[in-house]
Amino acid sequence: MYLDSFQLNCWSEHEELEVVMLCEPSKLDVTDSTIAENVGWSATVNHVKAMENFMELKTTLENAGVKVIDYSKELTNEENIVSEQLINRYFVRDLACVLGNSMFLGEAGSSLRRPEYTHAHSLLEKWFPEKILNVKQPSAALECGDVMILNRDAVLINIGMRTTLEAVESIKDSIFQEGFSEIAIIDLPRRSDTLHLDMNCNVANADLVIAKNFMRYFPVHVFTPQTSRFEMTEQFLNHHGLDVYWLEKYNTIPDINFINLNPETLLISKQATKQQWTKHPLLQKKNLIEIEVTELEKGGGGIRCMTLPLVRK
Repeated sequence: MYLDSFQLNCWSEHEELEVVMLCEPSKLDVTDSTIAENVGWSATVNHVKAMENFMELKTTLENAGVKVIDYSKELTNEENIVSEQLINRYFVRDLACVLGNSMFLGEAGSSLRRPEYTHAHSLLEKWFPEKILNVKQPSAALECGDVMILNRDAVLINIGMRTTLEAVESIKDSIFQEGFSEIAIIDLPRRSDTLHLDMNCNVANADLVIAKNFMRYFPVHVFTPQTSRFEMTEQFLNHHGLDVYWLEKYNTIPDINFINLNPETLLISKQATKQQWTKHPLLQKKNLIEIEVTELEKGGGGIRCMTLPLVRK
């Protein structure tokens, strides 16, 4: 491991990605549609194909110069007996998030996912002992797919299906101590297609957010260290120098759940709707790297869900 060769650092979603944590998929097949429905997946999944998708994701990141840590390789034999049967373990984004120079550990909002949080956190606490911050309310859920850095000043957090207001309130002051000046809380619909914030919007450029058009009707509760106020979502984003590209039609996971490799390059799914990237002037200039993650997306998440940035330049 090269953990002593870098320090946690994330102040945006779009600057150059230098170090990322992943986890290879489970060894299990999801063999029929009834099982898929009961575990919250959209279709049956073959683990061999899922592994091929994962290797394409990992290799593409490495070829772009990103250091990749697969935490499944660091588990004890005992942990791995359980871990390799956890079908959602490759959705590492939810487990923790780096805000500024600290790591905030998530808390599972679903009992199905609780073991992987424990496994990953034991490693993260060992790797970054000085920089770990926990949710102070033990029963309060915080899944970090609900947390998005807008810029060095602002963080947007969704509460709802998997993240609680209590959890956000327990870490709010620590986020301000990192140097962020505003935290906006939004409460989005509680459905499988709106499960986390990053299934509804994403940062695509220093000054552009892509979002489902229904979000324009939602207010946000904006907190500073001393005050709070309400704004509409677009007003808040504009206030922080971000335009919004409202999508009227979308295929939720591939169209919204992408990741920025650097300010010029987006890593997107081969299933993404290509027309949306050509319609907006800021996106026309982007270098788009497409990868095959269809088998992994059947688990209910996309490329952003599968990647946990530890260092952005």
